[in-house]
Amino acid sequence: MNKAELIDKVAKDAGVTKTQANDALDSFTNAVIAALKKGDRVTLVGFGTFSVSERSARNGRNPQTGEVIKIKARKVPKFKAGKEFSGKIASGKK
Repeated sequence: MNKAELIDKVAKDAGVTKTQANDALDSFTNAVIAALKKGDRVTLVGFGTFSVSERSARNGRNPQTGEVIKIKARKVPKFKAGKEFSGKIASGKK
C-alpha cells in the first residue's frame, strides 16, 4: 500500500475527503518527525513506539574494491510494534 492508497482508505473509513485525510496523515507524520528530532519517543498504545536509535561509527568495506571505509555515527529512526499490533498480524485478525 502506498500513500495514495492509504489516503483513499482513511478517507473512506473516516467519511472525510481525500484532502482532509491527506492533511491528517501529513500532520501525523510531521508530528512524529518533530518529536523524534527533539529526542522524544512517540508511543501509540496498541500500535507501537517510534524512537531514535544511535549507530556508532564503524569501519566498513567497499564491496567493489574491498577498500576499508569509515562509516560515521548517526541517528536512525526505529519502530517497535506493540503487542496488540503484533498479535493481530500474526493471527491474521483485523
